[in-house]
Amino acid sequence: MWYNVGMKILLTGGTGYIGSHTAVELVAAGYKEIVIFDNLSNSKELVMAKIAEISGIEPEFVEGDILDKVALKGLFKKHKFDAVMHFAGLKAVGESVEKPLQYYETNVGGTVNLLEAMRVAGCKKIIFSSSATVYGEHAEVPYSEDAPTGQGITNPYGETKHVIEEILKDVAESESGWQVVILRYFNPVGNHPSGLIGEDPNGIPNNLMPIVMKVARGEMAELLIFGDDYDTPDGSGVRDFIHVVDLAKGHVAALEKLSGLAADDSAILIYNLGTGGGRSVFEVIATYEKHAGKKLPRRVVDRRLGDIGEVYAGVEKAARELGWKTELDLDDAMRDTLKFLG
Repeated sequence: MWYNVGMKILLTGGTGYIGSHTAVELVAAGYKEIVIFDNLSNSKELVMAKIAEISGIEPEFVEGDILDKVALKGLFKKHKFDAVMHFAGLKAVGESVEKPLQYYETNVGGTVNLLEAMRVAGCKKIIFSSSATVYGEHAEVPYSEDAPTGQGITNPYGETKHVIEEILKDVAESESGWQVVILRYFNPVGNHPSGLIGEDPNGIPNNLMPIVMKVARGEMAELLIFGDDYDTPDGSGVRDFIHVVDLAKGHVAALEKLSGLAADDSAILIYNLGTGGGRSVFEVIATYEKHAGKKLPRRVVDRRLGDIGEVYAGVEKAARELGWKTELDLDDAMRDTLKFLG
């Protein structure tokens, strides 16, 4: 099938972990016109040079914030975008419990600003980075895309993702031509096999693998295990850990799905991006230690508010409609993490 690789694509939050890997995979798939818009609150501009080193093309970088309506207006005035991949936003579950207003302002308010700028510019294709958290604590595993959402969500981060999904559905139904893909991520891990780009958040990380990496580097004294009393085989939380390169390729598949739609077709398409199976926190740590050849200092502490015991994806819909499935496993993720650590 032929796809319109001449499209100009905007990546909000594109210097971040998932955005930067997606930029690389877009170039590999033939998409050369990419603009990255990022406020660098949780990433670094030097990632742009790394993307260029891997892919041979350095996307245009514009420093800006999705809360800045004037900046967004100027961005869409300067560029005629064919589609937007929306990665920008705050993403730490624990932090969202502490700072809910900041999360609603940035994630929901920023998305509304972006959609308004798109509407004015006549750009109606958007791929949104959502999350498995929208399913809430009462969903049955494996989570399927037709499971209820918004019920029993345990943290403001998940609530913001659910609210944005509802906004996107309303927008798609309000005016013809809107083509929306919602990608519900599970737990991205790993780094690019080149070792040049990877997960390197500013400040104190909230997710498992960045903490593992900081402990391995000696930047943190120990790895905290948030609960070992879940109803799981080893008591630690079980998650669907997907290699970030597979996740990035899922975005390319979603863009190709949109490219195959007629311009005046309206669509709201929802897909899980996961492996279809769960691995425990203790398993992930053991896999890292196996490849690193050393043990990490660790300590079990109380569960975090808002965490759920077991989460993994149903992935049949993405395989069927996008022709996408994961190709890499947890061992690949740990090997690539060690390359990134150097």
